[in-house]
Amino acid sequence: MVIRRGVRSFLVTLALYLVSGAAVSYFMFHAQHGSRGLEARDTLHDSLRDVEAELAGLTAERKLWEHRLSLVRDEAVDRDVLEERARESLGRVHKNDVILMGR
Repeated sequence: MVIRRGVRSFLVTLALYLVSGAAVSYFMFHAQHGSRGLEARDTLHDSLRDVEAELAGLTAERKLWEHRLSLVRDEAVDRDVLEERARESLGRVHKNDVILMGR
């Protein structure tokens, strides 16, 4: 009987260690690979970095367009910009312009 109690005590202890080890393994696996785990966080950080870079590029482009628009506003029209736009839209060239023909 003493041997059975010792074996039972050993098996219960072993079962508790196995169950707790399985639970820890389950949570560790999902902490790494789950939908909100470390790998998902890294993917989100990469996406955020890409979107921030795109935002910076679009912000710079918007500032460029705002600057170009400010040059052709009614209050102070820049003659060079106005002439460039007129030539482009009418398809005209000045007699001193150099034209490069593509193939």
